[in-house]
Amino acid sequence: MDVNDLRAAVTLLTFLVFISIVWWAFSTKRKQSFDEVALLPFTDDEPVDSAYQGASHGNTERKAS
Repeated sequence: MDVNDLRAAVTLLTFLVFISIVWWAFSTKRKQSFDEVALLPFTDDEPVDSAYQGASHGNTERKAS
């Protein structure tokens, strides 16, 4: 077995993995779940407490020493 045979085998294996991932991603069985997940950024979360929201943006009051 030559190093070029090994390279060809790795290339073939990589191509088969790529085709498998593409087939999995575009499978009709997963379309509904992918559509639901795609809308997650647009869903409303619970309201955030105003004190917590100010602290997360660095708007906290500091006392001068």
